[in-house]
Amino acid sequence: MKMPNNFLFGAASASYQVEGAWNEDGKGVSNWDVFSKIPGKTFENTNGDVAVDHYHRYKEDIGLMAEMGLESYRFSISWPRIFPNGTGEVNEKGLEFYNNVIDECLKHNIVPFVTLYHWDLPQALEEKGGWRSQETVDAFVRFADTCFQAFGDRVRHWITFNETVIFCSLGYLSGAHPPGIEGDVKAYFQATHNVFVAHARAVEIFKKAGYDGEIGITHVFSPSFSIDNDPDNKFAEMHANEYATHWFYDPILKGTYPEYVVNGLEAKGFLPEWTEEELDLLKRTAPMNDFIGLNYYCPQRVMKNDSALVMAGGRENSTGRPGNPSFDGVYKTVMMDDKVYTKWGWEIAPDAFLEGMRMLKDRYGDIKIYITENGLGDEDPIVDGEIMDTPRIEYIESHLRAVKHAVQEGINVAGYYAWSVIDLLSWLNGYKKQYGFIYVDHKNGLARKKKKSFYWYQEIIATRAEDL
Repeated sequence: MKMPNNFLFGAASASYQVEGAWNEDGKGVSNWDVFSKIPGKTFENTNGDVAVDHYHRYKEDIGLMAEMGLESYRFSISWPRIFPNGTGEVNEKGLEFYNNVIDECLKHNIVPFVTLYHWDLPQALEEKGGWRSQETVDAFVRFADTCFQAFGDRVRHWITFNETVIFCSLGYLSGAHPPGIEGDVKAYFQATHNVFVAHARAVEIFKKAGYDGEIGITHVFSPSFSIDNDPDNKFAEMHANEYATHWFYDPILKGTYPEYVVNGLEAKGFLPEWTEEELDLLKRTAPMNDFIGLNYYCPQRVMKNDSALVMAGGRENSTGRPGNPSFDGVYKTVMMDDKVYTKWGWEIAPDAFLEGMRMLKDRYGDIKIYITENGLGDEDPIVDGEIMDTPRIEYIESHLRAVKHAVQEGINVAGYYAWSVIDLLSWLNGYKKQYGFIYVDHKNGLARKKKKSFYWYQEIIATRAEDL
C-alpha cells in the first residue's frame, strides 16, 4: 500500500529554536530571550540569540527541504516579531519575513503549515501575568487575527497552540520553563483554561471570516498505560489519562471538561476561575475544529505512587524521562526492563503510538489527525565526514509503519511531520540533542550538511512509503 496522495509528508521547526535574529528588524523580547539568559537554566547557558540563523538562511534551508522532496513545512510565527510588546503597533518587518518564508515554500511547492504559538511569548505580556492573565488571551486573539489577515490568502493550515501541557506544567509546576514557577497548581490549571479559551476565540474568528483552510490545535500525545493489571496501577492509568490527556483533548474536541478532573479540582480548590460565557464558547466551537495535531515521542508507563515525593523540577528530566510522581502524588512514571529507551530515557514504542490512536478514535470519533511531531533526539555519529544517523531512520521508520497501520484501519491520519527538519536549539539541552535530517556545523559557520536520514526520507516521500 502507498500512502494516499493527499497525505502530507512533512517536517517541523519552531521560531525560537531556529531563527536567531532575536533583536533584529524590530523584533521584541520574548520570555525565552530573558529566561534562557538566567544562569543554569539551560545546558551550557545556550540561548536562541543566533540559534541556527534560519532568519537569514531560510532560502537555503527551504531549498534543502525541496531537494528532500518535503511536501509540507510546519513552522511557527514568533509573536514578538509581529507585536514587539505583545499588543500595540504591528511590526511590518515581522510580517515581511513570514511573507517571504511562505512565498519561498510555495515557490518550491511546499505546503506551509503555520503554528501561531510555539512558546515564545512577548516578555511584556509575561511580566503582566503571562497565561494566567486575561490580557494575554485578548492579545493572542488579536495576534491570531492579524496573522490570518496577513497570510490567510496563502496559508491553508493553522495550528493555534503547541503543547499546552508542556509550557503550562513546566512554567507553573516544575519551573523548568518561563515563568519558572514551581508548584503553583492553581496557576497551572488556570493557564491551561485560558489557553483553551484563546484557542476557541481564534477558531471562531477564523471560521466567521470564512478563510479557505483548516484550523486546529497540537497537543502532546503521551497515552498512559499501567505496568500491570494490579487494580491500584490500573487506577493510576485511568487517573493519568484523565489529567494528562482528557483535560487537554476534551474541551477542544467535546467542548466540555472531563467530569472526573473537574470534581477532583473542585475538591482541592484548584478549579480555574471560568465564566459560563467561556464554557459556552468551548462547547460552541468544538465542532469547528478541523483536526487535532499529535506530538508523539513516547507513552507513559504508570503505577501507583508509592513514595512521598511529588513532581520535581530540573532541566534534564523535565521533558519526558520517567521517574517523576504526578503533581498530586497519585501515580508515578517508571522505566521498565522489557522496554527500549533513547539516550534521554524516552521509550521507543510505536506499538503504544498505534494503540493510542485507537484510543483517540474510540473517545472522539473520526476526527482528522496530523502527526505534527515525531522523531529521535540523539547524538549523531560522524563517520568519514558523513552523518550516520541510522537510529533516527529506524525510529521514524517504525513510527511511520504505525501510522500506515492506522490509515489501513480507517483512522483518519492526514499527514506526518518529523521533528525536526534541521538540527536546532533544544529549549533546555542546547545543541547536544540532535533531531534533524539536516546537520548544522557550529564549528564551521553553521554550515548545513545532509544526513543519511535526509536521503532515506527523500526515498520514503518519493515512493509514498510503499515499501514500509
